[in-house]
This record gives sequence, C-alpha cells and structure tokens, in this order.
Amino acid sequence: METHLHHDHDHHENHLKSSDMLTDVVIGMSDGLTVPFALAAGLSGAVSSTSLIIIAGLAEIAAGSIAMGLGGYLAGKTEIDHYNSELKREYEEVETVPHKEKEEVREFFSNLGLSEEVQSKAVDEMTKDKKKWVDFMMKYELGLDKPDPRRAKKSAFNIGVSYVIGGIVPLSPYFFIDDVMSALKISAVVTLICLFVFGFFKSRITGINPWAGALRVMLIGAIAAACAFGVARLIQS
Repeated sequence: METHLHHDHDHHENHLKSSDMLTDVVIGMSDGLTVPFALAAGLSGAVSSTSLIIIAGLAEIAAGSIAMGLGGYLAGKTEIDHYNSELKREYEEVETVPHKEKEEVREFFSNLGLSEEVQSKAVDEMTKDKKKWVDFMMKYELGLDKPDPRRAKKSAFNIGVSYVIGGIVPLSPYFFIDDVMSALKISAVVTLICLFVFGFFKSRITGINPWAGALRVMLIGAIAAACAFGVARLIQS
C-alpha cells in the first residue's frame, strides 16, 4: 500500500482552499478576458456604434459567466460525489473483508519502519473506531481528503464573478470612447497585458512553464480577436 505523507491537517486544508479559490479566479478571469475581447473586436470590424458593442458584450458576459459557473459547479459536485462513492466502498470493505483492510493498515505502518510489535499495536488501536479506520484508509490508501461540501457552490460563484470582472476589461474602453477603432486599440493593449498576466498565473497553477503559458494565452486571445475582426470585415465587404 502506498504511503501518503501530508502536512499538519489544518495547514493543509487552508492551503487547499486558497489554492482552489485562486484556480477558480484565474480560470474565470482569463476566459472572461478572451471571449468578450474577441466578440468586441469582431463587432468593431462590422459596426460603428459603441453602444451596440457594449450591449452585445454585456449579454455575452452574462451568458458566459452562467455557463462557466455551471461548469465549475459540476466539477466541484463530481469531486464530492467521487469522494462519497469511495467512502461508501471503503465502509463496505471494512465490514466485509476487515482482515484485508487491517493488513493494508499494517503495511502502511510497516513502510514507516515500525517494528512488528508496534505495527500490531498501531493496527489494533487504529481499527477500534470504524470511522477513524475508514478516514485513515481514505487519506493514506486512496490519497483523498474530504472535500468542502460547499465546494461546488463556491467554485460556481468564484468562476462566474471572475468571468464578469474579466469580461468588463475589454469592454471598458467602449464606455468612454465614442470612436470604435480607438476603443478597440485601447481594449487590445489592456486586454493582451491582462491575458499575459493571468496566463502566467494560470500556467504556474497547472504546472506549465509560466512564461510560455502566458505567451500562449496572450497569443490565443490576440488570434481569436484578429480572426473575429477579419471575418466581420470580410462579411461586411
């Protein structure tokens, strides 16, 4: 049985929660920057009214934030369902094949280098309380920590709100500048800088080279906006 080493429980949980929230914010905001930016750029190539771009952009932000939030909710719900499913299976195994489960507990303590006498005492002590026994197996056999039961709702909220905030960035110049092309230029500069920054953090979270990831996220946003603008101009002509 594989031995999983963990930090102090409270410290680990706090770190996990802050990491989850940061992941949600970066995902929501980087996607919120990209899609409304491409939409605004495409409309800038077809219409001369900033108010029309603002209305369409806000409508997309509303729809996008709901869709992204729902995706975050389903992902969080899946994590909780998976944990509960494994928990139920572990309880069943403790009931039906306790000798096998005890041997796995013994193997864990053996991997820690404990003597056979201490192993036996530790196994007896650990398996007295069924709940503690199952919690031990979940954590050290399967490597699963109990997820926050509110994780799905929190994730939906974090991603949805972050998407809205991200989406406002490429639209903001259109609120203050009447000339569509001037607003587009400022929108492009501000949005591409933001995409680079969030691409950097997003890549660090996912373990990718942050500079390469930041450049890739920025280029994707730039290409999407350029294609939307070009298609709109082509259709208009």
